[in-house]
Amino acid sequence: MQLSGCTQRLANISTLGSPGTSTSVVPVRWIVGLVMSLLVSPLLAGCVGRPDPEPATMSTQPPPWAAPRDAISHIRAAGLPELSLDSDSDPFILELIVTVDEQPVPLAPFIGIDRLRAVQAPVHTHDDSGEVWLEGEGNRSVTLANFFILWGVRFDEACLADACSGVVVIADGRNVEDPASLVLRGNDVVEVSAQS
Repeated sequence: MQLSGCTQRLANISTLGSPGTSTSVVPVRWIVGLVMSLLVSPLLAGCVGRPDPEPATMSTQPPPWAAPRDAISHIRAAGLPELSLDSDSDPFILELIVTVDEQPVPLAPFIGIDRLRAVQAPVHTHDDSGEVWLEGEGNRSVTLANFFILWGVRFDEACLADACSGVVVIADGRNVEDPASLVLRGNDVVEVSAQS
């Protein structure tokens, strides 16, 4: 039986994979699968995009305090530059000791680091060891207030989060009169204590 060109191609495709046939035509299910994956992949990629960051908020709750998920909002609230994660020029490390009601408060890992958006502030933590890293552009003018904004914790001369019965800051053994404006660079140990 003589088939037209189009009909013959359909016949070849329909017999593909049947016993006793030898054709080089790609199976229809493979073509359909390829077309579907090409159509669906961009749609799925759009579904897993980065969410808009939540606005920066300051905790007034008792410790412990986690690092904010959306650090980008806190970096912007602190007025600090948004640096790439590999910005490590001009490094300086200091120890920050925080106590509330004479109980130690561990620093949260990734304060000042937005891992979702791959940016960091010029001041940040890598772990809960108490080490605060100053790296990259703008790290020489970062203040203690900037750090607590990045952490998302209320900090001023009267309060540290919900502890509002006295805040004392000591830098390298010296009492600090204006804790919020203390520039971190150049200090080896900064101690912040507060009472509820």
